[in-house]
Amino acid sequence: MSENERHHESQDARPDTRGRLYGVGLGPGDPALMTVRAVRVIAEADVIAYHSARHGRSIARSIAAEHLRPDHIEEALVYPVTTETTDHPGGYRGAIDEFYEQAAARLAAHLDAGRTVAVLAEGDPLFYGSYMHMHKRLADRYPTEVIPGVTSVSGAAARLGTPLAEAEEVLTILPGTLPEEELTARLAGTDAAVVMKLGRTFPTVRRAFERSGRLPEAHFVERATMAGERTAALADVDADSVPYFSLAVLPSRIGNPRPPVESGEGSGEVVVVGTGPAGPLWLTPETRGALAAATDLVGYTTYLDRVPVRPGQRRHGSDNKVEAERAAFALDLALRGHRVAVVSGGDPGVFAMATAVLEAASQEEYADVPVRVLPGVTAANAAAARVGAPLGHDYAALSLSDRLKPWEVIAERLHAAASADLVLALYNPGSRSRTWQVGKARELLLEHRAPDTPVVLARDVGGPEESVRVVRLADLDPAAVDMRTLLIVGSSQTRTVRRSDGGEEVVWTPRRYPEG
Repeated sequence: MSENERHHESQDARPDTRGRLYGVGLGPGDPALMTVRAVRVIAEADVIAYHSARHGRSIARSIAAEHLRPDHIEEALVYPVTTETTDHPGGYRGAIDEFYEQAAARLAAHLDAGRTVAVLAEGDPLFYGSYMHMHKRLADRYPTEVIPGVTSVSGAAARLGTPLAEAEEVLTILPGTLPEEELTARLAGTDAAVVMKLGRTFPTVRRAFERSGRLPEAHFVERATMAGERTAALADVDADSVPYFSLAVLPSRIGNPRPPVESGEGSGEVVVVGTGPAGPLWLTPETRGALAAATDLVGYTTYLDRVPVRPGQRRHGSDNKVEAERAAFALDLALRGHRVAVVSGGDPGVFAMATAVLEAASQEEYADVPVRVLPGVTAANAAAARVGAPLGHDYAALSLSDRLKPWEVIAERLHAAASADLVLALYNPGSRSRTWQVGKARELLLEHRAPDTPVVLARDVGGPEESVRVVRLADLDPAAVDMRTLLIVGSSQTRTVRRSDGGEEVVWTPRRYPEG
């Protein structure tokens, strides 16, 4: 064995003299909610570290105060800034990063000296806490243990005495520092939520709750489990009274249902929503929120099956050919105080239920029923995205169904759109009872388009039987088209290319049109 090898072997055999780092979760504020393990670690530590603002007062230290010894070495890690206003050359982020590096170096000096360091953290150390910044800088260099704690979220729910989430509900945790638009979208699209870091963000947070339609459900919790605790309806809270150490809570809708008001005075509403071409991936946050808030869902059974079942929510499915009856039924429910979501596929305003609902709502008996239409991803956009950008220039959307308009009108519009050199998105091209329309449409289009014009056949986009392929217009086979298929017929400018050997064909229509 060489001298160098013997040196390394002796080094490896030495006991590890480094100290141990602990991230100690203290719970939401009441010292009685500290875990037994947290108390034990604090009692045995050599160094107690805690973060504080420049005033020097530390909430974490005050929670653990009764367990501190006179001989504890205390390290107060005082933030140099508490707002984003600073003259540091790196700005706010630069000042904070420099502070974390310096704080970690101070703790590392104790750990190198063999001392045990307990970093105190309100709530849980790895949940929006300051400790995590020490953890990221030290845990790979020293033996480390994290002691979990009761979060402020759990403390707030306990003080409100209401379930946060039940069954298949989704609970979303949001920082109040998010942009208002992002907060609004997240609140609209979730079942239950908690917004943290209020204080100066409160006006923005409140507007987001209001814009998402969730303000009536929201609660405010300040200093849960601590002295000075306060709970209130979020709508009633004065922004000037809100500290950083507070939360906005949207509890479980199942645990806190808002029953319909059977007043017969038009206190309900109808929201027409589009589920997109397939399942949940295609839903907008606004649509998710409307579906969750509804007391009743009304729609074609196939589309209702895309919506998760929620306890207490009534579902009224019907056949695809009773749109007028379905619309009137939804409006009648709203007259009795129900919050009704009429569920449509794709975008509700494109060959779908929005027209039927608005037509019925124009009758005098429904004049006072609020009706809203929320957009969805329509089949043409979904199909186009699968192959590239065939709708990149002017295009027309037509339905080939002659159930609600005569074929003569369809043929005239096909001629007009084709002669104008528009890309065509053809909805409802065929079904078991309509078998000749695609062939006739191909004949009409070949009068204006070259045989090799690309045609996208998109079937069940987003669904389990999705099939998307590109064929020449002359080769379009009507037998390959059914009611679940959408056709996109290119213009004279639409291009196709295979971007790699054997790769899928990409289709796009240039945005620049040749000069005449």
